[in-house]
Amino acid sequence: MTWVQHAVNGAWTGDDAKRREGLALATEKLELAYAWLDAQLGGRAWAPGPEFTMAACAAAPALFYADWTHPISASYRVLRAYRARLLARPSFARAVEDARVLRPLCPLGAPDRD
Repeated sequence: MTWVQHAVNGAWTGDDAKRREGLALATEKLELAYAWLDAQLGGRAWAPGPEFTMAACAAAPALFYADWTHPISASYRVLRAYRARLLARPSFARAVEDARVLRPLCPLGAPDRD
């Protein structure tokens, strides 16, 4: 979340240069994280293993908003599938839906997907 927050902070300044700098740094760091996660999650249903646990719950918002900041590319098939499984969980889907009215407050914008 550090790099997502960095991008958000840049957007909140209202300064286009700071916004671009925040997004550029977030993009660089998130690409590294996405590559690592894609490799680590191979063969696992959830981060800690076969069961959905608090670790998966904790990862859900970070991965959700990271993808809004810098979309997870199609080359990270495992990570994209993991995020899709999170979104398919009834509890997480409900949280996403209930927060939909707050999307206009997202300083980086909110995609029409999800």
